[in-house]
Amino acid sequence: MAIFTGSGVALVTPFKENSEVDYEQLRKLVDYHVDHKTDAIIVCGTTGESATMTVEEHLECISVVAEQADGRIKVIAGTGSNDTATAVELSVEAEKCGVDGLLLVTPYYNKATQGGLIQHYGKVAEAVDVPMILYNVQSRTGVNILPKTAVTLAKKYSNIVAIKEASGSISQVAELSNLIRKEGVNLDIYSGNDDQILPILSLGGLGVISVTANIIPDDTHDLCQKFFDGDIKGARELQLKAIDLCKALFCEVNPIPVKKATQLMGMTNGLVRLPLTEMEPENTALLEKVMREYGIEF
Repeated sequence: MAIFTGSGVALVTPFKENSEVDYEQLRKLVDYHVDHKTDAIIVCGTTGESATMTVEEHLECISVVAEQADGRIKVIAGTGSNDTATAVELSVEAEKCGVDGLLLVTPYYNKATQGGLIQHYGKVAEAVDVPMILYNVQSRTGVNILPKTAVTLAKKYSNIVAIKEASGSISQVAELSNLIRKEGVNLDIYSGNDDQILPILSLGGLGVISVTANIIPDDTHDLCQKFFDGDIKGARELQLKAIDLCKALFCEVNPIPVKKATQLMGMTNGLVRLPLTEMEPENTALLEKVMREYGIEF
């Protein structure tokens, strides 16, 4: 059974002026997504700035989101690390918080061979019972999970049940989907790129783990639902409508633009932690223009 179907938001983490996590505002964001059709919340992912969190902050964010969700929405905890022991520790502790799944990015900087990826993810899978989603984003980590590797992991570990595909290659997703079909393994695919939701759904994907859903949660959900309901034209219209917005939200490194968008909408103060910085004025102007054209009120 899939962890979720539809739109999973890669949730931003709100900070106070002193750079501490604003847990009160974090709870409000959970409620916002419950009220706006989001199907799952992914906490402490890349968009949540997990790379600059302490272990204590990381686990507290997961605990707070799981508590606030209170079964109303699926919660998936980002517990990846470039250190296998840390990934195991975070995953074990996150499971204790009662999350519905884990999202584990490939080891970054030190990277890994395909064999190393199998051992890395295997160690985590052996330490927890909760379902796991592999996260393939070579542009940020320097590592590509090859289709054969993903299928090998799904075959070997029953709790490795899905992959977030952000390779950017539709050909790779097609190859992966075909291999899953041929091998008969249980491995769901989620789009990791907001401009490729519909193409990946068409190849058998079950939804998206989305940055854009932070600011257009209803439409992101509806895009997926229209596809599942057979309204391909309606899904295509929503996908194309969002293209300019997707581009604007990645005109600087994620999550700088989406944090700015949530500030414009009054949802956060927009603060990011160094080494991320305030959005450049010309890019802010572009983002504001595109948001207005989309019809987002702020």
